[in-house]
Amino acid sequence: MSNRIVIIGAGSTNFGLGIVGDFFKSKILEGSTLVLHDINAKTLENTKNIALSYKEKLGVNFEIQATTSRSEALKGAHFCLISIEVGRRFDLWDQDWKTPLQYGIKQVYGENGGPGGMFHAMRQVPAIIEICEDIEKICPEAFVFSYSNPMQRICHALTTRFPNLKIIGLCHEVKSMDRQLPTLLETPLENIEFEAGGLNHFSILLKVNYKDTGKDGYPIIREKFNDYYSTLVNDHEGFISKPGAERGVFFELFNQYNYLPITTDSHIGEYLPWAYSVADHDGILDFYENYKRKCLNYYENDSYDEYFDPKVKEPHERIVPIIENIVNDTNALEHAVNIPNKGFIECLPSDIVVEVPAIINKSGIHGKKLENYPKSFGALLNSQVGAIQMTTQAILNHSKKDALFALLADPVVHDAKAASLLLDTMLFQQNDYLGYLN
Repeated sequence: MSNRIVIIGAGSTNFGLGIVGDFFKSKILEGSTLVLHDINAKTLENTKNIALSYKEKLGVNFEIQATTSRSEALKGAHFCLISIEVGRRFDLWDQDWKTPLQYGIKQVYGENGGPGGMFHAMRQVPAIIEICEDIEKICPEAFVFSYSNPMQRICHALTTRFPNLKIIGLCHEVKSMDRQLPTLLETPLENIEFEAGGLNHFSILLKVNYKDTGKDGYPIIREKFNDYYSTLVNDHEGFISKPGAERGVFFELFNQYNYLPITTDSHIGEYLPWAYSVADHDGILDFYENYKRKCLNYYENDSYDEYFDPKVKEPHERIVPIIENIVNDTNALEHAVNIPNKGFIECLPSDIVVEVPAIINKSGIHGKKLENYPKSFGALLNSQVGAIQMTTQAILNHSKKDALFALLADPVVHDAKAASLLLDTMLFQQNDYLGYLN
């Protein structure tokens, strides 16, 4: 069967072409139609032209369509991929990150957690709700994969608002284990069995074993941890950083909780009130500036071979193997999906969207329970529950008061007066996007 796969936000930097390049390498999905959709006609045209040029160059059997009409794009869709950013991304991100600091609220990064994560979510979610309303009307049986950040809060709002849609959040952070564990354990990845979970960007490696012997790999990780991670050159979003960069919060979490974090300071540090005191701020700033530069100059590249090179087998994102496993009904294991908690992590409420392993087949994405989740780290996860739930309530109810409650529930916020002043300032600065709150 030919599948209709709609890529919403196809003009966005990195995501659109990276995903198209992954599909071009799939033999299972040959003959499918890739529908590129974006509201920005210029960037959509750029993505379409580059995709068509590589389609001809590689001789792959995929139909490429592009349209700025969402209703047209969604007709007959089997799979919908959403990766959008509302407004001028980096201008708004700078406000999300730096304005709270002016009120003494020490957040680490300002994209996904803390006050910055809340303001980001309150801009993003209304637009994604409109997309999902169209999906609900036009192709309600489609699988909906959300890539947009802040994933925790977006997916919670969407699964609350659309309980009958098949909404799954996807993030590639867990792939760091594919790169790190074989070196640490001195064995091929194929010989490693591991399990990780928590919340998106706030997840830990729970267990790891050698498949051939059943031997526990954690003692080796703990023995090598300091030497390995203090010299590891971080490769994050395609940027090579100095050895040991962005490992301040990372080291503190490991030393205190004795579990390996899945990601680095700029991500995991956003959820912890004490993270600012130990984070590698130089490493975070270096990553941010390089990431910003790459995104803003994206369409000035001479070549996009990095996305389309058939010799590179590792997918840019995990979506293609997941769709392949749905189509072929394989019951394959996927190491990390973001779905509503249904007892997968017992210490968290059922409505919170958790990041857990899952079995993939034609009937959908089936999360796996993480047995004996450590209560110590689970307490950290629970500190996010109120902020996530109240952010959703603020968005769905268009409520400024609920937005304040979300700030006051956030563990990074230390001062009630500062929270109230910050909210007023951000509503003024971002009125074009947050003016619906009253």
